[in-house]
Amino acid sequence: MKRSIVRSIIVVLVIGVVMGCKTSGEKKDRADSEEMDTVASMEEKMYRPNFHFTPKKGWMNDPNGLFYHNGYYHLYFQHYPDGNTWGPMHWGHAISTDLITWKEQPIALYPDEMGYIFSGSAVVDIKNTSNFSRDGEIPVIAMFTYHDMEADKAGKINDETQAIAYSLDEGQTYTKYSGNPVIKNPNIPDFRDPKVDWDQERERWTMVLAAGQEIMFYASRDLKNWELLSKFGKGIGNHNGVWECPDFFPLPVKGTEETKWVLLVSINPGGPNSGSATQYFVGDFDGKTFTIDEGFRKELAKEHSFWVDHGRDNYAGVTWSNTRTTEGGKLFIGWMSNWLYANQVPTEKWRSASTVARELGLIKGPNTYRLISNPVKQLNGYRAKKVADKNIAIEGKAVLTTSETISLSKTEINFTLTDIGKGTYTFTLSNSQGDQLKFGLDASENTFFVDRNNSGKTGFSEKFTDRISKAPRISNSNTLTGTILLDKTSLELFYDNGQIVMTEIFFPSAPFETFSLESGTAKSTLENLEIHELTVN
Repeated sequence: MKRSIVRSIIVVLVIGVVMGCKTSGEKKDRADSEEMDTVASMEEKMYRPNFHFTPKKGWMNDPNGLFYHNGYYHLYFQHYPDGNTWGPMHWGHAISTDLITWKEQPIALYPDEMGYIFSGSAVVDIKNTSNFSRDGEIPVIAMFTYHDMEADKAGKINDETQAIAYSLDEGQTYTKYSGNPVIKNPNIPDFRDPKVDWDQERERWTMVLAAGQEIMFYASRDLKNWELLSKFGKGIGNHNGVWECPDFFPLPVKGTEETKWVLLVSINPGGPNSGSATQYFVGDFDGKTFTIDEGFRKELAKEHSFWVDHGRDNYAGVTWSNTRTTEGGKLFIGWMSNWLYANQVPTEKWRSASTVARELGLIKGPNTYRLISNPVKQLNGYRAKKVADKNIAIEGKAVLTTSETISLSKTEINFTLTDIGKGTYTFTLSNSQGDQLKFGLDASENTFFVDRNNSGKTGFSEKFTDRISKAPRISNSNTLTGTILLDKTSLELFYDNGQIVMTEIFFPSAPFETFSLESGTAKSTLENLEIHELTVN
């Protein structure tokens, strides 16, 4: 063969090999991409909630800056858009006209040279006390914690300060105040999460701030200059973790002419079923000092059952400013996860969801006041297909519905169970993969429970299934009422008109197909059962 021919053959062979390798590589890349798309698609289908807010991508934790203005509810949230675990904190943003359907907005606040943007609140400064208004626009003022990561890494305890930013376009964009920080750190660790609200009686702004294991009370006329009023918390309540994300507001006591003040304090760890949770206190505020009610103090000393939610997955919840319910209650939303395992839950594109928005009220029992919590009434507008029945005798196991009749992945269930004996009443959600989520009432111990140990994917964290969650039943009635909300990967339980609430997440291998109720020893009656499929996506 001539050298030229050989050379030509070699060139052809090399080109063929290269082209073959390139084609093979392209096929592999395309296959990998298709596999990733399939996984992402399955994740969306299986685990993206229908009616709970989640960011399109990235990490989310605490709700922040909640306010209502001109027909929109604003929800900001701790957000890391570039990863699915906790990272440099931003304020993400979403809006809604009804607290159920949310539309994500551009990021509102970015970290800068002063630090990450930690949790805080936002208020509508109707009277322009801040003097930030221009051309008649009503300013919205966000108050947040700057977290200096360099100071944190250096072991300094004064790494957190309080700052403000203002918006003149109804919360879409913010300008950070040139005089920040408005409150310097007085050498206190974990000095964060300012929650501001307008004190109508005293015509000034009141703010509560977490400081280690206490709450500091501040006041201001202009949102820029703050006066320390008092401190609360030493020796009171649960101190098995850091105090965070406080909220403070008056509530009318249902059925009375009374008004009491409620202080919410999130704690991590130290929750009633381990990990993070939110406790509350009820008392009076004289404009300077918060004093808990004496009956509340006595009951608290007996047993600390004063939790906004006894489940494992409702943390850092706060209320909306500039709005109330028709009964004078507050609107509330929480982060639906737990710091024990939040960074490991089996979703990749995004991590975490918010709870359903809730109405908070206050009732007076035989010994003290108690906070009650129920889903916002706007959820009723999403009811579609319905299954209803009455007077179902419960002895042994009764199948209440199946997914062939109604979806169990976007569902509201209301029930009334009468003639409660001393047995255990267990609701079960199950599928053909063998997954089971169990919850109900152990009447012999007068405790509610949630058992997700066999609910599907649980191996991502040993702390996810290290216990069966329990909560005390406050009511002594032999009739139990309840509302159950199901949304793919979450269970929210509201018992006895919202006196006890439990929220837990889960990750089934396949959608649940059967909903049943079993009573081991007692014969009772499911007097009323309504199951609504919700028209949400």
